[in-house]
Amino acid sequence: MAAIAPPRAGARRAPAPASPSRRRPFRLRASLVPWAFLAPALILFTLFKFVPMARAIEMGFYEVRPYLGDRWVGADNYRQVVTDDTFLAAIWHTVVLAVGQTAGSIVIGLVLALLVEGQARSLWFVRTAVFLPTVAAMAVVAEVWRILYYPAPDGAINSILGWVGIGPSQFLNSQDTSLWSVMAVGIWRGAPYDMMIFIAGLAGVDRTLYEASSVDGANGWRRLWHVTFPALRPVFAILFTLAAIRGMRVFTEIFLLTNGGPNGSTEVLMTLIYKLGLERNELGVAAAGSVVLLLATVVLTLAVQYARSRRADR
Repeated sequence: MAAIAPPRAGARRAPAPASPSRRRPFRLRASLVPWAFLAPALILFTLFKFVPMARAIEMGFYEVRPYLGDRWVGADNYRQVVTDDTFLAAIWHTVVLAVGQTAGSIVIGLVLALLVEGQARSLWFVRTAVFLPTVAAMAVVAEVWRILYYPAPDGAINSILGWVGIGPSQFLNSQDTSLWSVMAVGIWRGAPYDMMIFIAGLAGVDRTLYEASSVDGANGWRRLWHVTFPALRPVFAILFTLAAIRGMRVFTEIFLLTNGGPNGSTEVLMTLIYKLGLERNELGVAAAGSVVLLLATVVLTLAVQYARSRRADR
């Protein structure tokens, strides 16, 4: 039997494998590093979002009486939200605005994206100019549109309408046109945002599909319907969710343009909650209304996600 040669004096030994007890602290430290970076944001979210959210849910079951002590009222606040005529009108206006602004901003955003989509250097200026309404402060946007909506015959938009023989409109001052006028402002401001997301989605469309459809004799409309739209389905789902939530939470443009008037024709759920909580001191009812709005937003988001998962499974 051959003898085993002894190791040489200068030879290095292979490092011994780390024991499980040594690997465990390393894994623990590695798992704690991401949480250490997330900790400041989580603390801010907890203090300024989750804690107030929990407090609002609690307040919805009380008649809030500062300095006198809250009184338990159970579901009375929620019952008032779903049965009071003022709340029902505000909910209806919110739904109308959400549907109108969602559809309008998505359609116009898609048209703008198809017009300015491309690799030409000059398009960056056009895209920037079109995107400006999104980054402009809402206070500035509201004041500009208030001037454009000036109800006199010599107002900016009324002057244009006069060229085609349409009489002057009251826009924000009429119960028949105020809601639609605010909706137009929301569409004007939201469409450029949707346009940029559509442009990002169009950049991912396989160009060879356009070439193949052209060879097969498909015209521009058929290429759009059978190639572009199917490729943009995930983009449509994302934009529908974002635009619908944006429409349901509309507040600033209503508050600055009409403040819910005239005669409540543009009152939405957010402005009514603001007035009840901060002007009339009915904090319990306002909290219940905010919880209803939160639940509606969550249900809408989950419904869209469920529809996307069902479509993906097919």
